[in-house]
Amino acid sequence: MKKGILTAVVCAAVLLTGCQDLIEPAIENNRQLDASAYVPSDSRFPYGLLLNGYNRIPTNNWSFNDVATDDAVSNDQNNGYLKMATGQWTANNNPANQWTNCFAGIQYMNITLGEIDKVQWVTDPVTNKLFATRIKGEAYGLRALLMYHLLQAHAGKGANGQMLGIPILLKPQTTSDNYNLPRATFDECVKQIYQDLDSADVKLPLDYRDIALGQASQIPAKYGTVSVEQYNRAFGVTFSGLFTGRIAKAIKAQTALLAASPAFGNDNASRWTDAANAAAAVLNLNGGLSAITSNVASGLNWYSNTAEIASLKDGANPPEILWRNNWFENRDLEQANFPPTLFGNGRINPTQNLVDAFPMLNGYPINNPLSGYNPNDPYTNRDPRLRMFILVNGATAGVNNTVINTNVDGTTNNALNRVETSTRTGYYLRKLLRQDVNLNPTSPSNQRHYKPHIRYTEIALAYAEAANEAFGPTGMGSNTYSAYDIIRAIRRRAGIGTTNNDAYLESAKGSKETMRQLIRNERRLELCFEGFRFWDLRRWNADLTEPAKGMSIQNGAYTVIPAVQDRVFRSFMKYGPIPYSEILKYPALVQNEGWN
Repeated sequence: MKKGILTAVVCAAVLLTGCQDLIEPAIENNRQLDASAYVPSDSRFPYGLLLNGYNRIPTNNWSFNDVATDDAVSNDQNNGYLKMATGQWTANNNPANQWTNCFAGIQYMNITLGEIDKVQWVTDPVTNKLFATRIKGEAYGLRALLMYHLLQAHAGKGANGQMLGIPILLKPQTTSDNYNLPRATFDECVKQIYQDLDSADVKLPLDYRDIALGQASQIPAKYGTVSVEQYNRAFGVTFSGLFTGRIAKAIKAQTALLAASPAFGNDNASRWTDAANAAAAVLNLNGGLSAITSNVASGLNWYSNTAEIASLKDGANPPEILWRNNWFENRDLEQANFPPTLFGNGRINPTQNLVDAFPMLNGYPINNPLSGYNPNDPYTNRDPRLRMFILVNGATAGVNNTVINTNVDGTTNNALNRVETSTRTGYYLRKLLRQDVNLNPTSPSNQRHYKPHIRYTEIALAYAEAANEAFGPTGMGSNTYSAYDIIRAIRRRAGIGTTNNDAYLESAKGSKETMRQLIRNERRLELCFEGFRFWDLRRWNADLTEPAKGMSIQNGAYTVIPAVQDRVFRSFMKYGPIPYSEILKYPALVQNEGWN
């Protein structure tokens, strides 16, 4: 909610990339919002405003907020989430802050919505109306998405115990407006998000695609009488990657899950039902339950499936991905996280806590007497996802399948705490990293990477969580599959319990409480390092203070390190703060309880 963004900066750049002149814009790109300066035939101005919304999507980049949870630590002592987890989280030092970014994006969306109908996008009036309809839909959808992230980061209880959200802004703020606005209730914010998503859904196609000539009957009836050519100009495959009706439905499912969660929803049965049905609506567009089992490689290896990634066309999605950003050729993730002997910085170190969360191959948790777990041979006969996602001692990595030894008595810098870039837990990150990247300075290579905004597995796990709470483990409500069905499919896809009919899952389906813990654990495993654990622990009212553990291996003996790092969180920190600077400026804002 800053007045400075009222000077709109337009950047004629590729979609979703940064503007080089953002700080000191060229004179010709710096335009004031007044009627005398507006040229109706110049559509670059309002579309540049819209692109600011895309550029501000919080999931454009990896956050690795896992470092503030029991899933990871970092050897980078300046990591903001490390500082957060070790007692330095304050209202004016908040690495998870989304206030400025998202409110700036909302301001741009509100300006866009006010300008769209003034624009002549194309000369044909019918096509012009279709363009305006699409861009309105995008703006409504992006506004809703930004509000969702604001709720996730800043909603919480005020001093009187009321669940509060954020100020709801539905029009551009001008220099003469009152900026001292109170926070709306959490429920009012959720209602507004749903309204914006519904507005987006009704204006946008489910997906952008070209309709063949002579197939005008495939044009959605909501767009009236238009030709195939007119439809394709506004909603054709050229626009793949922009906001769609499918994305609106998925964000509704995400919002509904947040609203139903214990920290926000007070275990309200109707909210859990709404969340389950919203997630099912998305899954059913993708084949429902069968999509989980039919896309095994894409579902598990979406980040390293080389053939699939190499064949990606602009805007096209692999089977596992509902929405993603553009792909780029680089080696940034590998540079940050490969072990030292592969010329990496080993930044993100998975914890023993997370390693212990992976079950045995037979599906039993390692602390179950039926699991067959051997603490002296801890990585054998484990869930295959363990070695896929985490680089354990003795595993191989990199273009030459180099053996990575983390044992204390090892001879390389990969060993536990050997040098600044060595692991602090006995483990290195493997998930998200392309093993065909070469960091050797004599022959470095890049590979193609992309960042998902939404995966279907996320939505499937949201359904499982909500359906279990609403209908029980095997109940379906008005849907055609249960929480149990989803979890069974996800575990089968991973190769779990295939020889014993997943006996542990079968025993768990008789109890909502046991199934709840299993669903949460599957979510932890499937979505690790993708930015979920930090928010999940908080919305579940879970313990935030479990110390991050590690593994020390010496002379062949495995010894758990009970506290690589302590976690210092107070109970009120399940909700993030309103920025202290905003509280100072605007007394109508109420801070979340416990924060100064």
